[in-house]
Amino acid sequence: MKRALRRSADATGELAGALRTGLPAMAGLVPLTAGLVLIVIALPWLPSAVRPLRALANAERRRAGRVLGRDIPEPYRPSGSGGLDEARRLLRSPSTWRDAAWMAVHGLTGLQAAVIAVAVWPAIPFTLSLPLWWWAAPDGSQSAFITLDSWPKALTMPFLQGAFDLAVLLWLVPRLVRWQARLAEVLLSPTRRTSLAERVETLTETRAEALEAHGAELRRIERDLHDGTQAQLVAAALRLGLADRRFDGDPDAARTLFLEAREGIEEALTQLRTVIRGIYPPILSDRGLAGALRALAAGQPIPVELDVGDGRAPAAVEAAAYFVVAEALTNVAKHSGARHGRVTVRREPARLTISVRDDGKGGADPDRGSGLAGIRRRVAALDGTTRLDSPDGGGTTLEVELPCGS
Repeated sequence: MKRALRRSADATGELAGALRTGLPAMAGLVPLTAGLVLIVIALPWLPSAVRPLRALANAERRRAGRVLGRDIPEPYRPSGSGGLDEARRLLRSPSTWRDAAWMAVHGLTGLQAAVIAVAVWPAIPFTLSLPLWWWAAPDGSQSAFITLDSWPKALTMPFLQGAFDLAVLLWLVPRLVRWQARLAEVLLSPTRRTSLAERVETLTETRAEALEAHGAELRRIERDLHDGTQAQLVAAALRLGLADRRFDGDPDAARTLFLEAREGIEEALTQLRTVIRGIYPPILSDRGLAGALRALAAGQPIPVELDVGDGRAPAAVEAAAYFVVAEALTNVAKHSGARHGRVTVRREPARLTISVRDDGKGGADPDRGSGLAGIRRRVAALDGTTRLDSPDGGGTTLEVELPCGS
């Protein structure tokens, strides 16, 4: 009984708390109706009118999500620049009409549910105390819809009504709060069509970013080969040609040219290995992700603590993880002013999680440099997620999740 009362008390608090959205929703029915009548006239101002409705719906999403124990995502697409085009888009958007439908239903039912939940608590002791003072009450006083005009009724009817009120408190009130939250989830969650449209839009953006990044990578490789490796090989070929001509007449000069050509070829090979490592580091194939990251951490100018779990991921995922860590550690060394870094990699059944932390000055902003933006594009190309936490003076934490098969 104590547990049931506690649950009912919590449910009553939630239903009473729903008045914060229920009363404004009920009050909003009048302007909503008037707005629908004047929608053609007020079309240019529709975006401004929708903003408070969405704020109210978001407040209900948070409240209902707390009751249900799961988040209710927003179905809204990013706002445009306003004007008639934005107003027409809002009119065509299912989320606008679903928000309006929720406000109508919640405005009509939320107040009643809250009144029932709040009123039933004092009603129980009031009803049970009727036998003590019914005789002093005005004529016509009722309990359980029966007029109390005799002691037999006064000693039985209040207890029947009290039992009914207790059943409402213990059974109906907790279910009311669940029904109210589920109604909000049904009306305020993204529809399947909205989710698919958002998914298609996200895939389109990530595909475009991946193609752009791929094109930039090809241009970088072409530039490195043209300006580096190719130039060294051309210079070596010229030296070999000159050495061939001087070989009979001046062997010492020819030998010097041969040595210079050999040095040029060795330098070209070094540059070629650098280009290859930029495409797919051979160390990943030889030593796996853990070995590659250990070698990467060992080459940093600051101490880097490494914690890499067991298990291999697909080659594309491991390559992306390697480049994410490499770029993140480069940013740490160049911009953070950190004295210590930590890299954590965990292989889970369906994903690879990466965390790079430092104790630097924080304040990292993806919009101010290409490094973090490049990490985000590389991760998005694999349908992964990127989270950055970098408060001023509190260090920086980069968390990446990459999906991968089991």
